[in-house]
Formats: sequence, C-alpha cells, structure tokens
Amino acid sequence: MPPLAFELTDESGEVVEAEAFRGDATLLFFGFTHCHDVCPATMARLDSILDTLGAEARDDLRVLFVSVDPARDDPATLREYTANFGPEFLGLTGSEDQLDALTRRYRVTYGYGEKNAEGHYMVSHPSAIFAFDRDGEAQLLIRQDDAREAVVSDLRQLLASG
Repeated sequence: MPPLAFELTDESGEVVEAEAFRGDATLLFFGFTHCHDVCPATMARLDSILDTLGAEARDDLRVLFVSVDPARDDPATLREYTANFGPEFLGLTGSEDQLDALTRRYRVTYGYGEKNAEGHYMVSHPSAIFAFDRDGEAQLLIRQDDAREAVVSDLRQLLASG
C-alpha cells in the first residue's frame, strides 16, 4: 500500500494534508455519518480499543474518518459525529475528485444508492481500516472480522515502532 497522502477538508473547514499527521500513528477509515451499522460499530470498536491501549496511545494515535458523502457530511456534521468518540477522531471529507483520488490510491470504492421518496440514500464504502506508522507508511489493514486481541496487539506494535 502507498504511504498516507491526501489533501482534504477537516471538520473545522480547514484544508489539511496527510503530512499534518506525521509523528502520530494514523488509522484511516472511509464511511459516512448517516451509516446505520458499519461506521458507528467500527468507530465504537476503535474507541474501545483505544481505551484498552491506554492514555499514552490516545496521545499518539489519530483516527481519520473520511466521509465519502460530502453532500450530507459538512464540517459541522463531521465534528458532531466524531465528538461522540473522542479527540483522537477527526472527520475529513473532500470534493468528488479528492475522494476519488484517495480511494483509488488505496484501491477501494464507494458509491451511492438511489434516493428514496424522502431523498435518503445509502452509500457503499469499504469497511477496512488502513493503519499507518508515524512516518505515514502503510503497515496494516484491519478488517471487521479481525479478533479484538489481534488488533490491540498489532496497534501496540505500531505505536512502539518509530
């Protein structure tokens, strides 16, 4: 996998590049705030794993939640969503071109379902979490069905390196 690289908009409305996260281990997860299952479960799982890893890990690890639904996930919506999980969680989004470039970089896809009568729609997105070391180099791919103990162990190793 390629190193972490992007230019997106953060939950404060500021443009941010991947280089801003150098020095911290970084987890990258694609989703959207209107997701009813995968996203909240994944975010809660990561929050719980961070609790297990302890306060020092919370200081050294960032979770980047990249919304692939910029039409509904503006900075304020992202900020409200990530606030449910802790200060280590940061919401990001971008233009269609920026999101397409980032998802192509990590060989994942996303797409939009048909709108229903109320204008609601689902968004398909990857469920894996990409893990990068403090230098932005890809190290792990965490899957939904990976055992919690294995993920905790892998993240301990990631935090201990570099």
